[in-house]
Amino acid sequence: MTFQYSVLTETFFKGVFKLMPSHCFTFKNGNIDIKRYWTPTFEADNSKTLEQFVNEIDTVMQDSIKKHKISDVEVGSFLSSGVDSSYVAASFHGDKTFTVGFDYEKYNEIDYAKSLSKKIKIDNYSKLITTEEYWNTIPKVQYHMDEPLADPSAIALYFVSQTAAKHVKVALSGEGADEFFGGYNIYREPHDLLPITRLPKPVRKVLGGIAKAIPFKIKGKNYIIRGSKDLQQRFIGNAFMFTEEEREKLLKHPTGHYHHTEITKPLYDKVKNLDDVTKMQYIDINLWLIGDILLKADKMSCAHSLEVRVPFLDKEVFKVARTLPTRFKVNKQNTKYAMRMASHRYLPDMVAEKKKLGFPVPIRVWLKEDKYYNIVKDAFTSKTAQTYFKTNEIIKFLDDHRAGKADNSRKIWTIYMFLVWHKQFFETAA
Repeated sequence: MTFQYSVLTETFFKGVFKLMPSHCFTFKNGNIDIKRYWTPTFEADNSKTLEQFVNEIDTVMQDSIKKHKISDVEVGSFLSSGVDSSYVAASFHGDKTFTVGFDYEKYNEIDYAKSLSKKIKIDNYSKLITTEEYWNTIPKVQYHMDEPLADPSAIALYFVSQTAAKHVKVALSGEGADEFFGGYNIYREPHDLLPITRLPKPVRKVLGGIAKAIPFKIKGKNYIIRGSKDLQQRFIGNAFMFTEEEREKLLKHPTGHYHHTEITKPLYDKVKNLDDVTKMQYIDINLWLIGDILLKADKMSCAHSLEVRVPFLDKEVFKVARTLPTRFKVNKQNTKYAMRMASHRYLPDMVAEKKKLGFPVPIRVWLKEDKYYNIVKDAFTSKTAQTYFKTNEIIKFLDDHRAGKADNSRKIWTIYMFLVWHKQFFETAA
């Protein structure tokens, strides 16, 4: 409910636990001994110039892409309109790229990808996902996911993997660039909030309390509320769906007072001497990258017997990324600043400088349409929903969104994905 993915080592299935990345276990005499064998660390090297870093990034990335392309079969590459996959696609010297888009102009990356493919002289295979196809595939996606994941782009990844699998057995993808090189737009927040965060903490607290007490929406309200909080309070990764108070209000059987900081505090403690942007990267590498980004890439590709490889996540690439000063990651101009400079050597300016979009999915539009509003409403009034949620509260989220009172799309999606997942694993089989 809070992270939008299963964040604990304990899974949603009783008695089944995850072995987390960079951990190994030894089973001996009936005992399991779990140890961590590697931890990512950041240490900025301020002795190097921007140009030196750009050269290092490009050298290590070209080497990583070359090594990730080693295969007995043909290797293709995913291609969205963003700089990460474009950089990989323009560098991998392959023949095929794969793209998906939606039947809404603002949410369609196909023309963009085809234009780039033409420039770099690579064939592009694309799929336009219809709204009906998207919604019909949701149950199948949640089945393949094993545990509920509320990231709307997982379905898009399902379709791009399906498209690629018709032509190749292996595909390269751009995951990891944002976490390593500072790509998410939210990484600019520490700079944007400086006018408030510079104020003494008691003053910030008072301002936040006043802003919260205002019963209606006014410009700057959310800015003041976020600025009144410390980084550890406001940032748990790229998704922060429901606060503890909201969970208490929505759940029929609240999980007690389990606070999200119980998960994030040990991580923040390890990087307490670093700047806020690097702290955010550290949180994302340890939580978001594992629990959302790589989970959906792995599950959606495996659903189509496709092997996806991620050149940005090579350990040699991280050795460079970990030494990058924050000013070369996030600044007034853009995010992923040094990495974008490296990509300029292969990409047109319009791609290299393109603002981070993620995988845009029009759920906020769909949830206002009668057909899809009613599909979700049926789920929200189902027997399962009544078991776990106070249905009048979750329907209010849905109605307020439809009426344009608030953009509740991601929160609605989080609840809906849990209900779809539950149906796949505990109702359909029965």
